[in-house]
Amino acid sequence: MKAAVCGRIVFGASAVLFGVIALLWHDADTWQNVHHLWSLPFGTAIGACLMAAQIAGGIGIIYPRTARPASLLLGFVFLCFSLACVPDIIAATNIYDQFGGSFFLFLSLVWGALAVYATTEINGVRAIALGRVARIGLGVCAISFTLGQALQLRGTAQGVPSWIPFSPMFWAILTTIAFALAALAILLNLHARLAMRLMALMVGLFAVLAWIPRVILLPGNHFMWSECAESLLVAGAAWVVAEFRGVSLRSDQNSAA
Repeated sequence: MKAAVCGRIVFGASAVLFGVIALLWHDADTWQNVHHLWSLPFGTAIGACLMAAQIAGGIGIIYPRTARPASLLLGFVFLCFSLACVPDIIAATNIYDQFGGSFFLFLSLVWGALAVYATTEINGVRAIALGRVARIGLGVCAISFTLGQALQLRGTAQGVPSWIPFSPMFWAILTTIAFALAALAILLNLHARLAMRLMALMVGLFAVLAWIPRVILLPGNHFMWSECAESLLVAGAAWVVAEFRGVSLRSDQNSAA
């Protein structure tokens, strides 16, 4: 249960971080693919409301009493963010976007929110069904992560800090293989929980080893902040899906009462 709580904290805190920096820095480096929301009628206001909702949902998902409505709110926000990435898929501006790119990144967050919602479901059969959907959905997203790295190995290698032992290309290839194996394990439900935990750890290490040092060295680079927040969000989403066991958060609420 402690691991599940830690996963929700990481997921929620990362959602707050991304929402805050997006409201502070209204530029494409921070919002990335989500900036397509601005092209909608009243898009700027819609985007700001979604980011504010993400902050509220991130705070609410940490606490058992508010986790259910907060997970619904976050799921809606992240689904909107996924749909905002569709124009890039249609335009196919690069290989990464051709295979979903940020669409599946934000979709993985939807599955994280669904897993949290499943833990608040009283009906055990329905909770297990929702947890299964979250697992399968995350597995599909892991396929996209694999393709994204495989098609951009050189770019992935450039993101590996030079001080880490072995060559950057070694780690780019190794992590791509790890994503592929995780996708297989998750979709086939073979040691799926272990695979999701390891994927969460790997993506979390991306943030800790690659993005956080860059944020410290280049605090004015908004792209680095955005990538760090998104990596932590994916790690948190994979973590909460991995820790789903069909146990209702109401037991936490009762113990806290």
